[in-house]
Amino acid sequence: MKYFIATVYTQGKREEIGFYAENRQEANNFAKLKYNGIIIKVVEGKEPLENQLKRFKDDLLKNIQKKKIKPDSLIAAMRQLAVMVNAGISIHDSLKEIAVATDDEALKIVFSKLADDINAGHSFSAAMEAFRFEIGNLSIAMVQLGEKTGNLDEALYSLADMLEEIRSNVVKFKKAMAYPRNVMVAMAVAFSVLLTYVVPQFKSIFDSLGADLPLPTIILLTLSDLLINYGLLVLAAIFLFIFTLKYFINNYKHIRYKWHQILLRTILLKNIIKFSTLNRFTLVFSELIRAGIPIAEALDTAIDMIDNLPLKYKLQSVKIAVEKGSTLNKGLDETELFENMIIQMVRAGEDSGTLDAMIQKVAEYYKMRFDAIIDGLSEAIEPIMLFFIAGMVILLALGIFMPMWDMGSALQGKH
Repeated sequence: MKYFIATVYTQGKREEIGFYAENRQEANNFAKLKYNGIIIKVVEGKEPLENQLKRFKDDLLKNIQKKKIKPDSLIAAMRQLAVMVNAGISIHDSLKEIAVATDDEALKIVFSKLADDINAGHSFSAAMEAFRFEIGNLSIAMVQLGEKTGNLDEALYSLADMLEEIRSNVVKFKKAMAYPRNVMVAMAVAFSVLLTYVVPQFKSIFDSLGADLPLPTIILLTLSDLLINYGLLVLAAIFLFIFTLKYFINNYKHIRYKWHQILLRTILLKNIIKFSTLNRFTLVFSELIRAGIPIAEALDTAIDMIDNLPLKYKLQSVKIAVEKGSTLNKGLDETELFENMIIQMVRAGEDSGTLDAMIQKVAEYYKMRFDAIIDGLSEAIEPIMLFFIAGMVILLALGIFMPMWDMGSALQGKH
């Protein structure tokens, strides 16, 4: 949001009023509707420091209070909603009923507010826009599909299936990460105990010798001092850093873009993000095409549910290419995200008029690729894990034994 200043002439007074808007046109429209009097001008201005601090505080509190709906609760709610809509119960009544029956507090709050917004005249998808964080982009995209096709119950059934598939993938990922995570945590605890209780015992011996210490020993003693004297501060600093980074990623698009770029360049993570994103994109896109939505519009909706910004911007170029009259396969090819085999499949689908079925096969292919990565994740992480463990053991061994070897050599030299 940008900060604008409206100069208004009202009741014989000239007054400057500050407010927020997305762009100049929205600012002009807002000023005309909101403020009584003659609007002399509306210009973009510098946001006062007091307003900046207030906005920072409001955003911070908003992020702390935000709470995502539990995946299992959301899946169950969407299935229940699909059944009730199919039975002819109104969306408003269905949402109210689910809100009353659920034990998930976040779901109760969101569905109650959705029901109120629908009662106030908003469409279901428009009401959901205010809860994008809580319910996710995919839910909004599928509800939009249901509204466009007139088959909201079918769209909700499909949404529940897709959410269940995503949930299954998350569970697979967590299971694959459980063993290496537990090993690394155990090693970190063991290393911390050694630094806190064992290394200080050797420090008094090394200090009494007064000899020059090797680099591994200096590193080990420094880490020990840091942990003993500033352990809680270091822990607090780490938590503060994570919290601040999360805040800036959530609230500043350019920082979120850079963060997503880093993730796409990280070993192991890049393929997980890429294939899971392409799987969801093609899955939603195939549903939209099958429902008879025009390709450009289907692309717009499918791209809208993508979270990773670099991938999102690349796929947006496909929509632009299609709107300019290019073929879908050529647009996909220019993104350099899809293999040649996929491009050929899409071209065959376009030529034969079976694009929806072909895109569905593409979605299945990317699901297979994603599952293969998750299944081999533990094996892929093991070498990295062993490297860190070996590094910790070598540092500990060299840090303690090298000064002792030097002592032995010095004593032998005296004799």
